[in-house]
Amino acid sequence: MDELIRLLNEGNYSCVVRQGEETRTFSRRGVADLYDLYATDRALLKGAWLADKVIGKGAAALMGGVSRVWTRVVSTPALALLQKGGVEVAYAEEVPCIINRTRTGRCPLETLCDVSDNPVELYPVIEDFVRRMREAGEKEKTISEK
Repeated sequence: MDELIRLLNEGNYSCVVRQGEETRTFSRRGVADLYDLYATDRALLKGAWLADKVIGKGAAALMGGVSRVWTRVVSTPALALLQKGGVEVAYAEEVPCIINRTRTGRCPLETLCDVSDNPVELYPVIEDFVRRMREAGEKEKTISEK
């Protein structure tokens, strides 16, 4: 795990996943990379070790099958979800909730994930959130190109 933490910090990545001899690094903000990995290559997560900068409940719900996790910051709901799933968790700091990027309130995804403690039930919530964020990003990109 020390090597993954070092890679996370030195490479300035948002997430690093190791499954056996394969290591993948990710750098997008939020749950985008983890969502895409869960949606397209879920087998990589089975038994994997994962190091992440921040884990909220949405990210935790996408970590099904991961065996070990280290994070700088974990929310209390995320920690409970990971532990309930049998994930070995280590962290630098536990916080009551993840704060949004503007630091004006709770992370919107973590708020949406209040509806359930079941990762299967949370997946459609996360999927819808990611879709809306991507659509908003495309609209913003189109407007800035005009």
